[in-house]
Amino acid sequence: MSHDFYDLLTEPSMTLKNSLYDVFLESAQRHVDRPFLVVPSRHAQSWDAPRELSYARALAQIEAMAAHYRAKGIRAGDRVALAFESRPHYFIHYLALNGLGACVVPLNTDLTVPELAYQIGHARCGAVVGLSTVEALLAQSIAATGLPITLSIDGPQDLGDIWRAQLPPAADNPMQRSAAILYTSGTTGKPKGCVLSNVYLQEAAAYNASLAGEIAIAEGSERMMNPLPLYHMNSMVSTAGAVILRGASFVLPGRFSGTHWWKDVVETGATRFNYLGIMIPALLSLPEAPEEKQHQVRFAFGAGVDPAAHRRFEERFGIRLMEVWGMTETGRFLIVDKEPRHIDTRACGRALPGLQARIVDDQGQPLPDGAVGELVVRHSQERPRHGFFDGYLDDAAATEAAWSGDWFHSGDLCTRSADGMFTFVDRRKNIVRRSGENISSAEVEAALAESPLVAQAAVLSVPDALRDEEVLACVVPVAGSLPGPTLARQIFDHVAARLAYYKVPGWVYFVDALPVTGTQKIQKHLIFPHGFEPDVEGLHDMRQHKKWKK
Repeated sequence: MSHDFYDLLTEPSMTLKNSLYDVFLESAQRHVDRPFLVVPSRHAQSWDAPRELSYARALAQIEAMAAHYRAKGIRAGDRVALAFESRPHYFIHYLALNGLGACVVPLNTDLTVPELAYQIGHARCGAVVGLSTVEALLAQSIAATGLPITLSIDGPQDLGDIWRAQLPPAADNPMQRSAAILYTSGTTGKPKGCVLSNVYLQEAAAYNASLAGEIAIAEGSERMMNPLPLYHMNSMVSTAGAVILRGASFVLPGRFSGTHWWKDVVETGATRFNYLGIMIPALLSLPEAPEEKQHQVRFAFGAGVDPAAHRRFEERFGIRLMEVWGMTETGRFLIVDKEPRHIDTRACGRALPGLQARIVDDQGQPLPDGAVGELVVRHSQERPRHGFFDGYLDDAAATEAAWSGDWFHSGDLCTRSADGMFTFVDRRKNIVRRSGENISSAEVEAALAESPLVAQAAVLSVPDALRDEEVLACVVPVAGSLPGPTLARQIFDHVAARLAYYKVPGWVYFVDALPVTGTQKIQKHLIFPHGFEPDVEGLHDMRQHKKWKK
């Protein structure tokens, strides 16, 4: 009997609407006075946002914003980049544009000018709208594209006649229109733009909202807190969509802060939250505080918790951690939603109705339970791509390669047990996953290659107790250079000027030569054949210099 997926389960029925805006409109009519967006008091004044914004007031603001965009000529098919960080304002612009049939491109304002310029230009955005606090960054990024892209601050008032590239016409069926383009790191250098339709937004929301049993999202009463950025599907799509479908409240705490975490949780009345692995050891390292016993949270959902910390967290805080596996491309996720949860392992979940998963070998053939292979997923045999991303922007070859054999290939190596539990083993892709951010090794290598101090470089991930993985640059310096702390810092500063702070090497390792094959392909697995050793000669720890700066 096949254990590839739960054949007897059927996907929860859902009537798709034209857009996520239409879903919100219906929900706002049911939950008029229910809070839609909630922020901690410490942010309310600096963000110029109310502590709680009801569905009715949010709808009024969204409709007014849509009228403002419409008056400026925004229409179906236009692409507008948004830079509102993780503030309530983002949803007003996002849902307003969604209702008009426009496509949003959320921007990560931690990126450098070259990185933002690439995304804005690659997506062929006609306009960028964002906060006044990042106006200079946005203006410089637009200038770097060399394209006549319009910039408007805080609202669409300065858009005028926006630049329109030669874009494909908007789909006649509103559900099929591109609603968002989210950038995710690939393995070949530059980030890829994942094109998401209105079908994707609704199916991803429904999948999260369909959680059953004791972890079901209560209609009209749940307060869901997510500190992950709104340019990630986790927060922008999965959490926000489920909130809207269930008439729940979305608690926006901004960037994760261990110092304020439990105070924010208690003050906002959060009933569940999302996490990444880094949050768990950070919270465990804090001294005990009264608030950690006063919360109303029963469950938290996330990925990457170290098995050694899993049980300690649950026992100290009384919150069960439900591990999940997901990708921007899939919209749906595996989840450890029922016992046994195998919290002493890297168990990452079982499939729910609407997602089929299995383990395959290098030829795409299914492997038996217990064997290590690549995790592949799909909606169903009849409609494998339903509810998944539409593809990588302007990269049909990469899209089709990812869908080999009508299964989406994750690039993650896992095993499957007889009870349907998938357990994460390693990543096949050339990716460093640091604090929940996917970093392309090739992108960092390209930045290193631009340095006159670097002859050759290879970037790989190494374990990190706090951030899951860290970026290590293995460098062959140019002839005449003196390997040491000074050279390591110069190389670090070179990359820091070109890439976001989290992508910069946390370790610089000087070697005389890189191990290569007969065809001169670098063999990264031979750099540390017996595992990473932090005290090896030639290795320089640069992690203390990797600090977020606004």
